Amino acid sequence: MSGFKTVMLLSALTALFMALGYTLGGSGGAMIALLVAAGMNLFTFWNADKIVLSMHNAREVDAESAPEFYGLVRDLAQRAKLPMPRVYLIDEPHPNAFATGRNPEHAAVAATTGLLSMLSRDEVAGVMAHELAHVKNRDTLIMTMVATIAGAMSMLANFGLFFRGGNEENGHGNMLATLMAVIVAPFAAMIVQMAISRTREYGADAAGAEISGNPRALASALEKISGKAEMIPNHVAERNPAAAQLYIVPVHVSELFSTHPATEKRIAALEEMAGGMAIPAPSAPRASALSPVATPTRRRSSALDPTRR
Repeated sequence: MSGFKTVMLLSALTALFMALGYTLGGSGGAMIALLVAAGMNLFTFWNADKIVLSMHNAREVDAESAPEFYGLVRDLAQRAKLPMPRVYLIDEPHPNAFATGRNPEHAAVAATTGLLSMLSRDEVAGVMAHELAHVKNRDTLIMTMVATIAGAMSMLANFGLFFRGGNEENGHGNMLATLMAVIVAPFAAMIVQMAISRTREYGADAAGAEISGNPRALASALEKISGKAEMIPNHVAERNPAAAQLYIVPVHVSELFSTHPATEKRIAALEEMAGGMAIPAPSAPRASALSPVATPTRRRSSALDPTRR
């Protein structure tokens, strides 16, 4: 049902794009919009990972440059029965992570250094299992396509607002229709984008908890990073708001206009899942071998602290 809903929502987004094209250029505009949407989706299919990783200035790591982090992802991928994805780090204090790629065979996962320095090993495992769940559910391509079309629709609406003119017979009516289109269409596209993203996030939480075997670790990670993600600037999301749906936690405060479900609801669902799996609540937080402060008596460099503090 989730897959059918996503297909329908993606079709609705394409229809909105065509409707905007029709308003701005008649039947010819609608056809051009359809061709543009098809071209963008085809380009995104082959280049989604390159687009997203380049946008974030991500650097690839391996078993030598980041042995603990890379090994953690490798173990999770094996548990999920997935091909080993490429692994990337982003040198940003903003705590977040995402997955990208057109299919499991061409997938990549990335995490910021801010996230890795903030969480314990189990919590990092929960986050990366969530991202691998996106890969397994083939969400990464769909979400990148949605972000591409939504971004293009906003650009087309802005273009139409400033350059579309009416004809001599009904210039006022055409201008009114244009104004309605450039205001309503991007807003409707945002609603569709949020619906797709929220559906996929709930599914990735559940599948990621199964992969890691510890729903409470993911719940704890979400609780820790959600507040920090609101306070610490995310320059990529500021430049391109459509990228917000790629992250594990939202970058906007308002639940109404967020690309993600409310973090509290996600945590509650994970706690319920943990109860069903009879996983005991943690007694107290403890330092992890993957934490930069795991060994206070002898500071060492951690694979999850690429700055080697």
